Amino acid sequence: MGRNLQNGEKLRPVDLARRHGLSTQAVRNYEEAGILPAADRTATGYRTYTPLHARALRAFLALVPGHGHPTATAIMQAVNRGAADEAFRLIDESHARSLDDRRTLQAVERALRGLSPRTGAAPDAAPPRPGRTFIGTLAEELGIRPATLRKWEDAGLVRPRRDPVTGYRVYDESDVRDARLAHQLRRGGYLLEQIAPLIRQVRTAGGLEPLEGALRDWRGRLSARSRAMLTGAAELEAYLRARA
Repeated sequence: MGRNLQNGEKLRPVDLARRHGLSTQAVRNYEEAGILPAADRTATGYRTYTPLHARALRAFLALVPGHGHPTATAIMQAVNRGAADEAFRLIDESHARSLDDRRTLQAVERALRGLSPRTGAAPDAAPPRPGRTFIGTLAEELGIRPATLRKWEDAGLVRPRRDPVTGYRVYDESDVRDARLAHQLRRGGYLLEQIAPLIRQVRTAGGLEPLEGALRDWRGRLSARSRAMLTGAAELEAYLRARA
């Protein structure tokens, strides 16, 4: 396939690297990984690239911010081996994950709107419950394992008391609220060490203002990713047209 791709301007690895702010080794690595089409070789064994390789590299670098390095790599590999439908499937799956993230953010915002700064009532997504919820019931409600709740307890996200008779963990309304918030924020990509101070501030301040900045940041990241996907799509389409 390399011969058919070589037309027009001839580029050395260093030319391709400089145009895109990369090292020549990175360019060679991308070719070996299938991100770029195979290059022709000179009689002395040196690689020669063309503007088509430059388009492929530009498409890959544009895909990475929106889809991540592994998915962008798989997309380019599929295109370069002639499996465009596989590349489109990967793109669709990435968009679906982005939509899930956006829906999760909306769910968190709805949950926060349902919390009362004065009383710390549970989110309106579920009715308030009097204060005896056991670990198995709460884990099942959230769709997680009891071990995850114990891990959150170790990280300070929830603070269940112990039943004096059975020794079982008992979660009151504020613990259930905190567990729901932790669950939503974990789904949004936040680490335990990022969630713990937010929940502590909610407890201390008696309000949800500390989470507003985190949600704005989350929303901003989603918007940036969506725009990056648009840029990546435009560059990939240009590369597909050039290949055709």
